[in-house]
Amino acid sequence: MNFKDFNIDENLVQALAKIGIKEPTRVQLESIPLIIDKRDLMIKSNTGTGKTLSFLLPLIDKILKKDIDSILILAPTRELVLQINDMAVDIISHIGDENIKNTVNILPIYGGKDIKAQINKLKNSINILVATPGRLLDHINRNTISVSKFDSIVIDEADQMLLMGFRNEIDLIFSKIKKYDQTIFLSATLDSKVKKLVYRYSNNPIEVNIEEDTHVPDLIEQEFVFTNDRQKFEDFCSKIDHDQPFMAIVFCRTKARVDNLEEKLGQRKYNCKKTHSDISQAKRERIMKDFRDLKIQFLISTDLSARGIDVNGISHIYNYDFPERPEDYIHRIGRAGRIGKDGKSCSFVTEKNMSVYDEVKAILEK
Repeated sequence: MNFKDFNIDENLVQALAKIGIKEPTRVQLESIPLIIDKRDLMIKSNTGTGKTLSFLLPLIDKILKKDIDSILILAPTRELVLQINDMAVDIISHIGDENIKNTVNILPIYGGKDIKAQINKLKNSINILVATPGRLLDHINRNTISVSKFDSIVIDEADQMLLMGFRNEIDLIFSKIKKYDQTIFLSATLDSKVKKLVYRYSNNPIEVNIEEDTHVPDLIEQEFVFTNDRQKFEDFCSKIDHDQPFMAIVFCRTKARVDNLEEKLGQRKYNCKKTHSDISQAKRERIMKDFRDLKIQFLISTDLSARGIDVNGISHIYNYDFPERPEDYIHRIGRAGRIGKDGKSCSFVTEKNMSVYDEVKAILEK
């Protein structure tokens, strides 16, 4: 099955082909027909499965066909707002017909950027508004935006929204919206808290549940180093000295551990930078640009901060802190070798990680 089978506008199908997207993924196959049919959805799917395109494509198609006019997309972090915005812009920019291309206006709004510039842009007609909850509420309170009506509302990373304490903000935003026709919730998990949120703002939502992909790309060479907390840093330094990675992401469990590792590596003159939500948006954008431009060798991050990182050419993934779930292990190492080249991962395992390590090994041996 291909995108034409969904009766998607031919201009969009051609735009997707230009950026190398020719066949739908599982989550797209299941979600796109339901979104076209105006059904409310709760989609359980992880990053890397094509879930962003699963809602962007049918909603942009509806805008082009003038079936709908306005979409609100909420995401928990600035990085995710930018990632969604960039994908939408990429699709629209590859439409050949200039008249069609100019009918879709997209605006990302998030903290850390000049709010006056955002206010000026909000004076224009916006078809797709991508926002963090905090900055959207800021505009609502300033009366610089009208949110009385949206045709469709998308809540991305709903589980992370709740974990980060955005439930009150989501409730406030929905209380300001007088009319909406469709809600789409996306989440890595659909626990009772997420479902409670979904059912509060949806009408008979359909659950799309994409099972965890536990396949590890064959091109990724995996290594495990057994150590202890006292010895781990020295073992890590020895390993990266041996590997001399071209471009690497290093995962830590918490922001505090990211800070600590960057400081210790910096003292030894390693070319590294950290990224997480406590760092200003402007600085994070500079760091990501330097990483893409190969000015930084090691990028140190948490799982959550890495969700917004979309960089090709990563040669090595280091799990300085072993992940707490097998699924997170698969997602982390899947970032290596993304452009069809060999990738390598190295994970540091301590005694307290052994139960998750055993689960990972069981998956790898299937």
